[in-house]
Amino acid sequence: MTKGLVHLMHGKGSDPTGAKIVALSAVARAHGWDVAALDYSHTLDPAVRLDQLLDACAGVPGPLVLVGSSMGGWVAAEAAARLSAHAVFLLAPAVYRAGYPTQEPDVPSTRTEIVHGWDDDVIPVDHSIRFARHHRCTLHLVRDGHDLNADIPQLGELFARFLERLES
Repeated sequence: MTKGLVHLMHGKGSDPTGAKIVALSAVARAHGWDVAALDYSHTLDPAVRLDQLLDACAGVPGPLVLVGSSMGGWVAAEAAARLSAHAVFLLAPAVYRAGYPTQEPDVPSTRTEIVHGWDDDVIPVDHSIRFARHHRCTLHLVRDGHDLNADIPQLGELFARFLERLES
């Protein structure tokens, strides 16, 4: 029996076969979670991606953990309250971005963690600092850029510890 579903959302220029999604999927499975990762690459519109996620997760039984990178991070955060997500894990989320339908999604603060690279040249690290401060959630700042691909094993370790904390 699984613990629930981890649904992963890739970023704007990626797809569900990207290195981060594949690595985090393996971590989730190793911790007893089912995994889903839809392909959102058919659109660059965050609202369309959000609707796709909401449709895919409607009626999911058991705990739902949303994981998203960049635009996928905004989608995960925005969907969290609407889907009553159990927890949210965000990678350089596209919060406070002009042109997005909302600027500050509501997330479950005690069960939300953010990983952001100090050297991100796409989404300023200050956005995640501000978001984490406002929601009082955990923030991990790492030596990396926007893609967070410099140390995928470290991302896996952070995600594994996140899942373990959910179990306690």
